[in-house]
Amino acid sequence: MPVNVLMPALSPTMEKGNLAKWLKKEGDSIKSGDVLAEIETDKATMEVEAIDEGVLAKIVVPEGTADVPVNDLIAIIASEGEDAKAVASGGGAPAPKAAPPALAAPAPAAPAAPTATAVPATAPAAAQAGSRIFASPLAKRIAKDAGLDLAAIAGSGPHGRIIEKDVQAAIAGGGTRSAAPAAAPPAAEAPKPAAAPASAPAGASDEATKKLFAAGSYEEIPHDGMRKTIARRLTEAKSTIPHFYLTAEVEIDALLALREQINHGAPLTKEGKPSFKISVNDMVIKAYALALKAVPEANVSWTDGAMLKHKNADVGVAVSIPGGLITPIIRNAESKTLSAISGEMKDLAARAKNRKLKPEEYQGGTGSVSNLGMFGVKSFSAIVNPPHASILAVGAGIKQPVVHGGEIKVATVMSLTLSTDHRAVDGALGAELMQAIRGYIEKPMSMLV
Repeated sequence: MPVNVLMPALSPTMEKGNLAKWLKKEGDSIKSGDVLAEIETDKATMEVEAIDEGVLAKIVVPEGTADVPVNDLIAIIASEGEDAKAVASGGGAPAPKAAPPALAAPAPAAPAAPTATAVPATAPAAAQAGSRIFASPLAKRIAKDAGLDLAAIAGSGPHGRIIEKDVQAAIAGGGTRSAAPAAAPPAAEAPKPAAAPASAPAGASDEATKKLFAAGSYEEIPHDGMRKTIARRLTEAKSTIPHFYLTAEVEIDALLALREQINHGAPLTKEGKPSFKISVNDMVIKAYALALKAVPEANVSWTDGAMLKHKNADVGVAVSIPGGLITPIIRNAESKTLSAISGEMKDLAARAKNRKLKPEEYQGGTGSVSNLGMFGVKSFSAIVNPPHASILAVGAGIKQPVVHGGEIKVATVMSLTLSTDHRAVDGALGAELMQAIRGYIEKPMSMLV
């Protein structure tokens, strides 16, 4: 019996993926463990392996297709002894339950997977399932704003699904407009405004925003999956988490001196280069992790039913990558040496920039660090990244006068701002956590014992 190959769920939160590249072509023999394709999620590019043997009879979703829903049919494998051409023309397994998915990654519970017979992309969406219209949320919103009738638009997405470019094409071609709802005539005609508003209202459509600018004065760059996900999650975090902020200035001269001493004593490799180079950020990660362990009530995650109190400090570190931001996790950071944190951070950051991180390397964590000090930023406030209950924003170290024992001296001072989820970490508890962080940074030798 032919095997339906479905879009896998490569992480617990994945809803859609981009089919970046097929590494096998139709007619190729497939063995268990062969890499079939590369799937792009919002954070990474991952290779997907086959767990069944046979012949790749049909590729249903071509490479380069974006926003393919989890559990959608993407290809069909003919089992041993089956005629691949017959399988390809027949449409694969009669029901998804009759043959297991051919991908190693487990998929979460979802509506029944489609059979291999796809609706032609040229068919109007309304014909695909009676009166139901299959369209992406973005396509629906754009069509609504433009007053277009989705039933008259042909979908080019998987299984005839209407996607953004189909609606944009319909707009350009003057597609069928939706009938306007009947309304009572106004008592008096309102005067028309003399000019367009100076700014678009919150939630304004793409077209309404574009009308505020002269044609040709801007370049339109479509959002990729990562940027959309970042926008959605940050909006949710900022609007649903009651943020509370604490700022402190810490002196880091002792930390800088210890860092220099550690780096100077680093053993040399065969090439004569230091085996490690500790950064200020590596020491901040360690200090933050130790502080979370020292104040366990702050090493938590909020859920509606209970507080999750973590046994280890898994620290996420914000890394800027092309197109967005990702937060790889240093697991058990409180128990790792500075050299181990430094080496792990360099590896994670390098692979993050190439979108090669595994989901378990950037999901979860109990707190996070965001450092903009290397850009000369003195101070800033970061947005809590759930399931974390706090995030530490690190500014630049700046030499400035301080008073010690009644005398004015010059010290290198760094600004720290701790953002907390006030449901989990209130003001007094946040102040205790900040005090612990400050203690480890200003007395850095305590991180080594």
